Amino acid sequence: MAYSVKSKKSGKDYFLHSKEVTLKGGRKQVIFWFSGKDKMNPKFALDDLPAGMKVIENARTGLPMVKKK
Repeated sequence: MAYSVKSKKSGKDYFLHSKEVTLKGGRKQVIFWFSGKDKMNPKFALDDLPAGMKVIENARTGLPMVKKK
């Protein structure tokens, strides 16, 4: 089952995804994002929060974000 977080502001469940992308300079970087159940993609969904990361919530929008500890 994918890692999920419930928004304190909206009460919706969001699921964590990640993907490795190549930037214009050729450097590779891992990006993380949350999506709702209707947009969940099993190909990119993560089962657990990566080590050294924490989940914070944007106070204005209520959307979850991943941040380094």
